[in-house]
Amino acid sequence: MFKGMNSQFKRYFDFTDEVNIALENNRPVVALESTLISHGFPYPQNYEIAQEMESIIREYDVVPATMALINGRIKVGLSKSELKFMATSDKIFKVSRRDMASIVAQKLNGATTVAATMIIAEMVGIKIFATGGIGGVHRGAESSFDISADLQELSRTSVAVVCSGAKAILDLELTREYLETMGVPVIGFRCEEMPAFYCRESGLEVDYQVDDAIGAANIIRVMKNLGLGGGMLITNPVPVEDAISMEYMNKIIEKAVQEANRKGIVGKKITPYLLNKVKELTSGKSLKANIALVKDNARVAALIAREL
Repeated sequence: MFKGMNSQFKRYFDFTDEVNIALENNRPVVALESTLISHGFPYPQNYEIAQEMESIIREYDVVPATMALINGRIKVGLSKSELKFMATSDKIFKVSRRDMASIVAQKLNGATTVAATMIIAEMVGIKIFATGGIGGVHRGAESSFDISADLQELSRTSVAVVCSGAKAILDLELTREYLETMGVPVIGFRCEEMPAFYCRESGLEVDYQVDDAIGAANIIRVMKNLGLGGGMLITNPVPVEDAISMEYMNKIIEKAVQEANRKGIVGKKITPYLLNKVKELTSGKSLKANIALVKDNARVAALIAREL
């Protein structure tokens, strides 16, 4: 058990030996979410991607810590059998801040979202987290008030999140405005625009740009030293060879949204429906881009963690 952890939390947590040793010896660690495994990709692709992301991080002499809740235990790092369980079980809840206490108390299984992964990472002292895209303000939120908990978590939880912007199916302009309102710095990793998940461009400027991992690590360090609190978004565009143009993607998303509206799909079901519909309408191009960007974000997060 990681000794540096707040004692009130310890009874709820399990660490893999690899993660425990790394934290005890102040070695670099990158947090990974498990919603990507349980709800993001189909099996066996999800299991293979989860293992590949961990392998990429280890290539840089950094330790991956995939987060999940299994039988009510908060897992910091997963064994191969636990990774496979998260990839194959159909009885896994999607866990955000509001769900954590209930899932732990009732000894259920849960896949951590961006918000939940950030919370756990901060509890155990992990400073950086790699994911695909964050949640954000949904289209039509001015009447539905559908805004992802990821955004509020970024404003109050001190973890840097490496991602490829917000999911393109969202209202990107309102998401960017919300981040600004909540004081979340959006740092472009070798980019001037906040990427739009499958697309390298969005027309929305980042707050500041860094050219390498050293620059990103310096901002994280100074933010911590100044006691500013809250998280940071480090946006890394999808690799050029796998990117999809924004013009083409907007047309696809509009079709998917119109179909969802006709079918009356709302709430928790809307995001997975739209992502699946987009995959279908792009003949799998969106899935290829998604896989490429999550792997590259793992690489960038490992580089930054090593500098920290």
